[in-house]
Amino acid sequence: MSDSPEDLALQAQTDIAACTELRALDALRVELLGKKGSLTGLLKQLGGMPPEQRKAFGDRVNRAKEAVQAQLDTRRRTLEDIEMSRRLAEETIDVSLPGRGEGSGGLHPISLTIERIERLFADMGFESVAGPEIEDDYHNFEALNIPPAHPARAMQDTFYVQGGERLLRTHTSPVQIRTMKHLVAAGGKPPIRMICPGRVYRVDFDRTHSPMFHQVEGLYVAERVSLADLKYDLMNFARGLFESDVEVMFRPSYFPFVEPGADMHVRLGDRWLEVLGCGIVNPKVLEAVGIDSERYTGYAFGMGVERLAMRRYGIDDLRLFFNNDLRFLRQFA
Repeated sequence: MSDSPEDLALQAQTDIAACTELRALDALRVELLGKKGSLTGLLKQLGGMPPEQRKAFGDRVNRAKEAVQAQLDTRRRTLEDIEMSRRLAEETIDVSLPGRGEGSGGLHPISLTIERIERLFADMGFESVAGPEIEDDYHNFEALNIPPAHPARAMQDTFYVQGGERLLRTHTSPVQIRTMKHLVAAGGKPPIRMICPGRVYRVDFDRTHSPMFHQVEGLYVAERVSLADLKYDLMNFARGLFESDVEVMFRPSYFPFVEPGADMHVRLGDRWLEVLGCGIVNPKVLEAVGIDSERYTGYAFGMGVERLAMRRYGIDDLRLFFNNDLRFLRQFA
């Protein structure tokens, strides 16, 4: 065979047309255009040629290489189309056949419980409000009548961030503060009916506690709000949540942001279960956000979602909520 670029390109055209597989075509490309390929090797002859012949010969080699590359590309597209047609013919799917392995997803039991709580309070006219999980000391503590050195701060076990300038909220009550301040700043006045569900954080971890858990806290501020309003609304909530005429009991308790304060318990079978803390909003909290405490009163409450979800669904291990075990989660699909 002649070593001229044109003859090699002509022979390459025949060899390329004869390739019936992509693997063979790739091998032929390396044989022709690779570092040690026959066409590429012609360029080594330039060193022994007179200067006046080098440019003309180099141009001939480059044109031959371009022609071969174009033929390789065309043949590759043809073989790829043939391969795709073969696969489509062999791997045809009958879309009318029933699906396999189908399964419906579902909400997490914590999400289900929060949604149920939101629906029950929405029926009583409460709006669901969200707020930031990274808070400052003022909204998380001071505005809620928990000043520096107050003993209640020791109960919170707070995660501080940014060198102590910020913290992960220990309850969702700061959302209530922000909502009331925003209302006053905009020139509005009570009534306010709101709940604020969300994640909260405390340095606490054992069999019955998690450093991240969920709370729903609520607030109702208007003229002449009393303990009677608090008891009536929360008793209706408990009966809606547990879907029965449960017996409810209020026991005195202490929270800095309410006065008086109480824990609400419900009787389930032969046991009493504490479900939430509540009370009449401390006048200092209303004054901190610019609401006239002589004219307006209110009540507030807060509950842990995990405890309610465990009771509602018969779950006896808190860790099941966070392990992401599909065998557990599929029960709620």
